[in-house]
Amino acid sequence: MTVPVLENQHQETVRENFRAGAKLNRAYLLMNVLAATIASYGLFANSPAVVIGAMIIAMLLGPIAGIALALVDGDMQFLLKSLITLLAGTGCVMITAFVVGAIHKDIPITGEIMARTAPNILDLMIALAGGAAGAYATVSPRLNIAFIGVAIATALVPPLCSASILFARGEVDLAIGAFSLALINMVAIQFSFSVVLWFTGFRRVTSTSGLSLLTFFKRNIVSIIVLVVLAVMLTNSLHQVIARQFYETATRFTLQQDIRASVGSHLVEIRFETIKGTTIVRAVVRGTNPPSAAQVAAMEAKLPSPPDGTPVELRVRFVPTMIFNRNGPFYQDQEFGSSE
Repeated sequence: MTVPVLENQHQETVRENFRAGAKLNRAYLLMNVLAATIASYGLFANSPAVVIGAMIIAMLLGPIAGIALALVDGDMQFLLKSLITLLAGTGCVMITAFVVGAIHKDIPITGEIMARTAPNILDLMIALAGGAAGAYATVSPRLNIAFIGVAIATALVPPLCSASILFARGEVDLAIGAFSLALINMVAIQFSFSVVLWFTGFRRVTSTSGLSLLTFFKRNIVSIIVLVVLAVMLTNSLHQVIARQFYETATRFTLQQDIRASVGSHLVEIRFETIKGTTIVRAVVRGTNPPSAAQVAAMEAKLPSPPDGTPVELRVRFVPTMIFNRNGPFYQDQEFGSSE
């Protein structure tokens, strides 16, 4: 009889911890404001270490775990409280980051910000696994320290801050992408928490029902539908990203081959941009003789088609290069070609 009593006591302790983590109070709001401030400046500084620090002190995981427990227990009152706490914390983070972003409009958008604007199926899988790890660490007395790692893996504050900073810059499309990443993480973490809690016995009402598993799915139907929709969308997004990378690699290889054939010339840089339904391929070329319009047209004709089916336009920026040796200007074609 001792073991069941200890298990019940442990479950009640975990439930109290969840309820404490989902409380809306001054400390919760203050910590999220500070986390948003640190994350925003870390994003501006392009510093992963600072961004990680913001992830650790943020407190958004608490109400998400509370939502998961409320759904498993069938406690609608606690569910509402947890939702309000999550919305309040999210609002604090986004408002703080928006203010920081509006103050520092002169700072360029960094790679750390842009990295959070294009979520894909890999982000969803990370959030699901991170949420499961967080739930298991929470219900297992010996693994509580692992919760810090979960906070880092399932980032919530950085994408929210990225979204607000981009909204402050008027970059709505990019901002929506960053906000979508935060939403993906929230829904995936909640669902993973619910699954782990259910399997570890944290189900007061469903445990007495003959249809406990069916009841669980009914209570999490919104999360399941959202996750299925996100999985389809993000899988498609990942396929598009991979197709785009293959296209850019193939284009770069084709241009390099053609430009190397022109003695004394080499490809320095290549960038891709879509403008008014046309994929613009901008190539920077260095050499002794600029290409003619006919040569540019011939290279353009060899380029592969973009995955989105848009027409391609090649634009070459030629940078003249002078090569000298001890005898003066060096224009011997064969030797020049082999040395370059």
